[in-house]
Amino acid sequence: MFWVLLLLLAWAVAGTACTRLCLAAVHAAARDTKEATAGREHDLTLYEAAFLSGGPRRVADLTLVSMARQRRLLLAHTGWATVVDPRGRDEMERSVIGAIGPEGQSRIEPVRDAAAAADAVGSLADRLVSAGLAVPDGARTGVAAAIRQVRLAAAVVLALGAVALLAPAQSDMPAHLVALWFALPLVLTLSCLAIARIEIHPYARWASPAGQRLLNALVRRSRGADDRTYLTSVAVRGVRAIGEPDLRAAFAHRDPHGPARPADEAPGGA
Repeated sequence: MFWVLLLLLAWAVAGTACTRLCLAAVHAAARDTKEATAGREHDLTLYEAAFLSGGPRRVADLTLVSMARQRRLLLAHTGWATVVDPRGRDEMERSVIGAIGPEGQSRIEPVRDAAAAADAVGSLADRLVSAGLAVPDGARTGVAAAIRQVRLAAAVVLALGAVALLAPAQSDMPAHLVALWFALPLVLTLSCLAIARIEIHPYARWASPAGQRLLNALVRRSRGADDRTYLTSVAVRGVRAIGEPDLRAAFAHRDPHGPARPADEAPGGA
């Protein structure tokens, strides 16, 4: 009756994995219910839209582009940023200016990194999470890990069934009945995976379902050719939405040993 022991092990593996997935799904459903009414009266700012679309780095990019279009920051196609107006109008702009440094010039890439890690962006993230619009750190970890465990359990059940069928016959049980018994825990795991795919609400990388709805509404309202529409496009799509070739080149530049800072030339592309 060696196959019976293997069957019990298969049921234990499948049952444990499916139970964990069910518990994770219950927690996710409770979170979705709480977030269902979140943000109904909330109008997203451009910084909030940038965070929900692309996280902290997108907020830094939006701030750089916004300041460049106002001629308060010059971004060279060689990858340098130069401060024109050292007075930041909000915390995000002050973070960017502080990241550039007291000399007023810096390469763009470290500025993006420093601004994305600034306290202003962290406070923005906390507010969005509290409002139910952003995904908390690790919110999807439980469901994702549970789904991986169920997939592993399905593979283990298949392997145990194969061992039971290939092992020397130790009973009068026909092989097809042994296979049928192992098919039951396999069906359980596959069914849980199918239900999870349909029922568990997908999350974006940064935005909760409520946040995604507000982002979609913001995009629908943003029509025309004004500056806010342009910045909304950058907030939602990132630097690939930048229309000016020189400005786009400033963000694309990656050479850490590039040309000396442009002290005597006016950086282009702003």
